[in-house]
Amino acid sequence: MNDGLPDLAGADWVSAPAVKTVFAILDEGGEAARIVGGAVRNALAGVPVSDIDFATPLLPEEVSRRAEAAGVKAVPTGVEHGTLTLVVHGTGFQVTTLREDVETDGRHAVVRFGRDWEADARRRDFTVNALSIDAAGTVHDPLGGYPDIVSRRIRFIGDAGQRIAEDRLRILRFFRFNAEFGAGAFDPEGLSASIRARDGLRQLSAERVGQEMRRLVVAPRAAETAGIMQDCGILGIVLGGVAYLGPFARLIAFSPEAGVALRLAGLGCRIEEDVERLARLLRLANVERDAMLAAVVAARKLPSSLAMPEARRCLYHLGMGTWRDAVTLAFAWNGDDSTQAAWRELVELPDRWQPPRFPLSGADALGAGAMRGPAVGALLKAVEAWWIDRDFAPDEEALRTRLQQMVAAAQ
Repeated sequence: MNDGLPDLAGADWVSAPAVKTVFAILDEGGEAARIVGGAVRNALAGVPVSDIDFATPLLPEEVSRRAEAAGVKAVPTGVEHGTLTLVVHGTGFQVTTLREDVETDGRHAVVRFGRDWEADARRRDFTVNALSIDAAGTVHDPLGGYPDIVSRRIRFIGDAGQRIAEDRLRILRFFRFNAEFGAGAFDPEGLSASIRARDGLRQLSAERVGQEMRRLVVAPRAAETAGIMQDCGILGIVLGGVAYLGPFARLIAFSPEAGVALRLAGLGCRIEEDVERLARLLRLANVERDAMLAAVVAARKLPSSLAMPEARRCLYHLGMGTWRDAVTLAFAWNGDDSTQAAWRELVELPDRWQPPRFPLSGADALGAGAMRGPAVGALLKAVEAWWIDRDFAPDEEALRTRLQQMVAAAQ
């Protein structure tokens, strides 16, 4: 179906040398490959194209053979599902053999390889993801998804309930795609089907749920989507507890650049146990868990009003990253329009003041006459505390004098 569809032949990304190389490998001998999925959707919607994925009637072994003959590396990233990654000029392109579902259980699908482009399109999740383009830039839309791309409407292909029954993760993908790409009201059929099937989310792996939630919370419509998920009884299942929708929305408005860890902390955490629960349910990386934990602990200790000397003290101890996260989270919990300027001044403190480095070391303490052992560390901590109490004003010479005085007093 091509009537009334745009032509992407002139798009820079379609004519890029690496893309043309992949097409040349796959199309040799008359086997016409196509670019499928998100790249086509984004291009037609005027959204930047990132990952470019291909589909082909060729079996994985033939794709690998052709790549090797062309001097292109083929990585078996998902060969059991028909997917290889061809690495051309340092860029990876996923190439997947056309497939049809044979059997599904809501978590996994048994597929067979095929040659039917429409059958392959029908096994995808949403109409906006079912379009493809060939090497000439011609757009193929077998399921009529182009109007949905134009209107940014996320609709399941065919019966929404059946598509979710095939893979329950599609519930979260429905919300995530609405958050990332959608506009306007959510599709009623998709929403109703998601509500009916929501208990099936409990059977999904933590890794799959976590992958979707990481992308959802940083999407343009994250706050609105989280509210709808809460109303549908879905967000509580995913988070395993209370969602803090007000703080989440304030956090995003205050800090649009906030990353995954901080947004998840704003959405689902107030105490340390919340962080541990989310880290387990979403299978978060240790670095994400640690960043959330540091922000939550520090934010609880920040008062709503903080004088600059005390603010500098906190920044010195926390470091710039945790300081910004903690202030942002504390504002999300406690701030409002009337106090936003004060919180903004705090979060921007590292732009005006860089915490100095404490210049003394154990060698300095020993040189001043301190006895070796635990006393050295205790002396240095005491001098550092004296320095901090004076808002970091004493210079290195003053610190050495203070050290000598403390050593003398201890003898």
